[in-house]
Amino acid sequence: MRPETEAAFAENIAAARGPLRIVGGGTRDIGAPVAGELVETAGISGITLYEPSALTLVAKAGTSLSEIEAAVAAENQRLAFEPMDHRGLLGTSGTSTIGGCVAANVSGPRRISVGACRDHMLGVRMVDGAGRILKNGGRVMKNVTGYDLVKLMSGSFGTLGVLTEVSLKVLPVAQTQATTILHDVDALRAVGALSAGLGSPYEVTGAAYDPALREAYLRIEGFEDSVTYRAGELKKVLAGFGEMSVSDDVTLWEGIRDVSVFHGKEGDVWRVSVRPSDAPAVLEAVGADAALLDWGGGLIWLRVAEGRDVRTALQGISGHATLVRASAQTRASLPVFHPEDAGVRRLSDALRAKFDPRGILNTGLMG
Repeated sequence: MRPETEAAFAENIAAARGPLRIVGGGTRDIGAPVAGELVETAGISGITLYEPSALTLVAKAGTSLSEIEAAVAAENQRLAFEPMDHRGLLGTSGTSTIGGCVAANVSGPRRISVGACRDHMLGVRMVDGAGRILKNGGRVMKNVTGYDLVKLMSGSFGTLGVLTEVSLKVLPVAQTQATTILHDVDALRAVGALSAGLGSPYEVTGAAYDPALREAYLRIEGFEDSVTYRAGELKKVLAGFGEMSVSDDVTLWEGIRDVSVFHGKEGDVWRVSVRPSDAPAVLEAVGADAALLDWGGGLIWLRVAEGRDVRTALQGISGHATLVRASAQTRASLPVFHPEDAGVRRLSDALRAKFDPRGILNTGLMG
């Protein structure tokens, strides 16, 4: 099923007699395996409105991410939430879509300074599990009443409805950037340095650590004179943490964003969200084959042996662990998304019953 209009989507979903598997560009095979008739959103694509002066873009959900990035780059603008490209990590192909980005709330290293994908959403159009066309929000940030579909759909993985159009805020491209690199630091020292940088007034927009290289990275962006000044002041803040150097290599952050150190390497991949101060304890408890820290230590990528449930090693550490890459057998046997507590589960079930009363949209994907 590959509808080419929103109306066709509504008709097809309303007429469905069994479960549906919702797919955008096919680049993010995340979640428990889903059985059902394939529904592709790539048939509805195209940028329907772009107003650079208003920092606003509206696009159909099947529009490729590359098309959107090219359009905004031509106006010296960008998607500030720095969406990750999962293809290298997951070994998938296809073309990433803006609808898929929103459905998975994909956000990169800059999330610590500008927010997640959902924080840049202005409005959505969608078709729910009953075949109803719903819309929420618009082209400006504003308060809402009732269901905030913009937030609900961001990270819902197609379980509440099928996105057909999104409107979002874009931001100007920074004139330049500089990354301060701390060399030969262990995890405890690195997280301390990242926290010091993020707690400084120098507007750090990236804070990561590679345990294998024993290097911590702190990025500053903006106008050239400002970056030069703030990078110099940041070095003073970090003076007690060890030897430093400064780099202007933008590909460094592309690698962190896409977790490129795991590409082509065997093993399951987990995404763990914790308090940054707990990151060293996570690394010690899990003893992963490889790891990468982002968001000041609040986001930890772990590569472990196939079939291993890392949650058993994280007892007593508050946070969430999501199985991002594994065999279909492992994803069917282990909860992919972190189990919800009873109260949150009741809310989630109530929302799904409201928007997908027949339970046909990506059934079982989120547990």
